[in-house]
Amino acid sequence: MVTMQQNKAIIFVGMPGAGKSVCVEHLKSKGLPSAYFGGITIDEVKARGMEVNEANERLVREDIRVKEGKGAYAVRIITQIEEHFEKGHNHVVVDGLYSWTEYKIFKESLEENAVIIAVIAPRATRHKRLSTRPVRPLTDQEATERDYAEIEKLEKGGPIANADYYLSNNDNPEQLLKSLDELLVRVSIEL
Repeated sequence: MVTMQQNKAIIFVGMPGAGKSVCVEHLKSKGLPSAYFGGITIDEVKARGMEVNEANERLVREDIRVKEGKGAYAVRIITQIEEHFEKGHNHVVVDGLYSWTEYKIFKESLEENAVIIAVIAPRATRHKRLSTRPVRPLTDQEATERDYAEIEKLEKGGPIANADYYLSNNDNPEQLLKSLDELLVRVSIEL
């Protein structure tokens, strides 16, 4: 493993529609490289010749974890993080931590270099966002099914409950990003 004394993997976790992607895009706009959990799923859906949609994404997410273990995504993402560090990047933003197993892998592998930030928002707010997003919008029923699947099958509650920091996103993206910037300053992550 690469020595990462000052390097940080800024890892976001949250339920669908909470605002993780808003935070990730903000940090990417500041020049941070990224690793995207969902990209693994979408690439695999396409590689299997399937249509990219919620049902196929769920099937592939769960299948990868059944075949490779519940920590499969974290193992793949850590490789991407280390590649960014080897290229000289001090920090990497990670979008989409899901499971408790993945959380533990990040904390064990990256130790204090893993900064887990939970983005939280009320269920109704999240579902409204998911229904109006331009890419892969979800009905309320689909959003509910995804919430349940992520909690029950992917163990998502644990990483949210045990995050290092929390950002509340009650429908004001400007305040969310201001809070994110303030948090990074407080924990000495210079962008």
